[in-house]
Amino acid sequence: MLYQLSFKPLNEEDLLTVKEIYDYYIHHSTATFHTELITISELKEYIYINHPRYRSYLILCDEVPAGFCYYTHFKKRQAYDRTAEVAIYLRPEFCDKGIGPKALAFLEKEAKDSGIKNLIALVTGNNFPSIKLFERLGYKKVAHFEKVGEKLGQVLDVLAYQKEL
Repeated sequence: MLYQLSFKPLNEEDLLTVKEIYDYYIHHSTATFHTELITISELKEYIYINHPRYRSYLILCDEVPAGFCYYTHFKKRQAYDRTAEVAIYLRPEFCDKGIGPKALAFLEKEAKDSGIKNLIALVTGNNFPSIKLFERLGYKKVAHFEKVGEKLGQVLDVLAYQKEL
């Protein structure tokens, strides 16, 4: 499938679309450990709009919102400012279409340009497409937290992947 892929910096009007996409993952996936719907205000605690350092984007395929991606605080302590957490969420119908690698490459460039030195991805242990994506793009598994979450009747591991930019 050929499509025009673009990344639009998020604005306030996009947050309902982002929430709709994220709500799907809350209800149907272990990709996020949220188990209850969150508010727009809660979403804005880590998905920033017009932040001087951390960026969030709507992913558009032929001008249709296909997902969102961002890099945000890894930890909210100053010594961690050289490191950011990265995440990509796609509408299910846009998964497995080659968007993830392009979104991740885009985020890496943007993060590097804003002074970020390391990206961290926290991935649920059973999220094999994400594990494959991060490993294929040069991220190294640096931690494996066993049985730290429980959702949808599953006890879940979390893996941490890191890439130095």
